[in-house]
Amino acid sequence: MALLLSRWCAWNRRSGVAGGALSLFNGCRDRETPPAGLPSAREPGARHQHALVKELHLHRRIYLNSTTYTKPDSWWRTPSRLMYTTRTKCCCNQVHSDKQYKNPYTLAQEDLKNLYDEIRRLLAVSSDLKDICDYYFDGKGKAFRPMIVVLMAKACNLHHCKSRKLLKSQHSIGMIVEMIHTASLVHDDVIDGSDTRRGKITVNKIWGERKAILAGDFVLSAASVALARLGNNTVVSIFTRAIEDLVRGEFMQLGSKENENERFVHYLEKTFKKTASLIANSCKAVSILGNCDQDVQEIAYQYGRNVGIAFQLVDDVLDFTSCVDQLGKPTATDLKLGLATGPVLFACQQFPELHTLIMRRFSADGDVDQAWQYVQQSDGVQQTCYLAHQYCQEAIRQISMLHPSPERDALIQLAEIVLTRNK
Repeated sequence: MALLLSRWCAWNRRSGVAGGALSLFNGCRDRETPPAGLPSAREPGARHQHALVKELHLHRRIYLNSTTYTKPDSWWRTPSRLMYTTRTKCCCNQVHSDKQYKNPYTLAQEDLKNLYDEIRRLLAVSSDLKDICDYYFDGKGKAFRPMIVVLMAKACNLHHCKSRKLLKSQHSIGMIVEMIHTASLVHDDVIDGSDTRRGKITVNKIWGERKAILAGDFVLSAASVALARLGNNTVVSIFTRAIEDLVRGEFMQLGSKENENERFVHYLEKTFKKTASLIANSCKAVSILGNCDQDVQEIAYQYGRNVGIAFQLVDDVLDFTSCVDQLGKPTATDLKLGLATGPVLFACQQFPELHTLIMRRFSADGDVDQAWQYVQQSDGVQQTCYLAHQYCQEAIRQISMLHPSPERDALIQLAEIVLTRNK
């Protein structure tokens, strides 16, 4: 995958495709240079990180003014300057409203019924490669990303030209995003040494790491060919950025920050790059293919970005709250991999002892169990749920700007489903 990425990025630079880092707050693009500490607002890439700090402080103000906040009892640890902590009901179970919206799975079912058959036809080869591809694209996945793409495409089309018809090129984006996502999962499983994925044994455990890596590369290359066939350079540029973000996010996951504010910014930026960027850019791509104006493209992008971040935040919560049968993979996986996710970072505000464990990536004997206990005794899970809730509310605010349609309402419902899922 690294070889393919380096060649693609080299082509990207030669052809003058837009580069630079995506701002997580306002969708602007800045040339990215890794700063030492938090840079001043004039430095390249500064708005990118300052935006995340701005979001965290906004979350703090909203949380303190909400009905869920109560002043901590005297026996509690002193709250962090970044975020007060309090025992609250998990906000992942709170939804936007009582209004009944269209079921997104039902609404997108007709357009996605042949999705995996079409992907398998694109990947039709002989030998073990075909067996591996068929194993992952067995039609039993949630198709979460293609569903968002289909619903967003139809909602944008209706807003722009009063037609809900899904264009062939937009349907292809659904296939492409699922292929890129699956290729990244195959590579992630090799990096993490995972035994299970989606309730199944991973490819690397059945066929070995070498074949798994090659299979991931093959799926990514097939997605690249399908993308090139669309003949839209802007869309190619968008997906180039999304794939680069996937790799950069994986590298960011290997590191950490000592400063508390920087650690949260690092975590949210990694979350955007690894999960939300592909969703956000896919949503933007279908709006471009539908010839929508810049405002609609930005709405599509921001919806995907906020839902994507919320999706990963909830995923990080489920690592502490869900059982193996529900999640399809062992719990506490992130801690065992040395990763400090939202629940741990929030817990560290109440239990500063976690800082040492985070910096050594829970590598000492008993670190994982100790960190688990700190999270359970803290409000880390509840705070992460609340943060996910805020991102979903912003996604709903963005998509509500489009003209009413069954697909727009389904996307609102989907944002609520993200908060209440248990696997």
